[in-house]
Amino acid sequence: MTLSRAALWTPPALVAFATNSWLCRFALRGGAIDAASFTALRLLAGVALLWPLARALEPVEAGGAARQSRLPSALALFGYAVAFSFAYLSLDTGIGALVAFGAVQTTMIGVGLATGERPGPRQWVGLLAAVGGLVYLVAPGSTAPPAAGAALMAVAGISWGIYSLLGRGGTRPIASTAANFAGAAVAGLACPPLAWLAGASLHVTPRGALLAVASGAVTSGLGYVAWYAALRSLSATTAAIVQLATPVLVAIGGVLFLGEQPSPRLVPASAVILGGVALAVVARRR
Repeated sequence: MTLSRAALWTPPALVAFATNSWLCRFALRGGAIDAASFTALRLLAGVALLWPLARALEPVEAGGAARQSRLPSALALFGYAVAFSFAYLSLDTGIGALVAFGAVQTTMIGVGLATGERPGPRQWVGLLAAVGGLVYLVAPGSTAPPAAGAALMAVAGISWGIYSLLGRGGTRPIASTAANFAGAAVAGLACPPLAWLAGASLHVTPRGALLAVASGAVTSGLGYVAWYAALRSLSATTAAIVQLATPVLVAIGGVLFLGEQPSPRLVPASAVILGGVALAVVARRR
């Protein structure tokens, strides 16, 4: 049951993660919307879709136990969403995803080790390979990503790692995700005013609003429900490792859909990271 649950929910969750990067980068790169407004609309759209579903399908959790974990999870979700949007002002989709999920991996595995999880030898080799590929990608040089964007995306990854860890004990993914989005949306409403006070240019076109709503309602809202469902069957270490498959999906989509040119470091770094992920996951199943 455990394996079948993880096998069922993990692939659509990873595809949703990748699609979020495409939608965000597409909206921001074309100037269809600013990062603060994208974040706010994304979170509000998630609430608009998930809250009615939670009330209809998981009413007990939506009105009860979900409240107990809403604040820390909501803050982690908000931190991820804000840093994610602003990071993609300067990063290509593939590089941004590699930095983000490298930070996710470090956060979740570190917590897993601190709480008693012990990867086997092959998992350690896979982890070291994946981390090495990430270090190679972001090391200073002419093809390294912008430092500010990479730092913001690392913050997004750490926040997402915390959010994932907080969600591992949940039993009703729709209600939990709806509650988290509701809390994050309250904070998200402050994003545009704060950006305006900081001198940022606020602008929303119909296309930008549509992309933000699609990101919030479909690839974030429903995608995170799938991820919360998968998390019930994954250890912290395994959950961290499998997410590193997402950057490759993101990079492929960036080239195919956004016309981005892969950097000289992206292809070898992706190969090393995916190889490490594959080795660690295979070792886990044996």
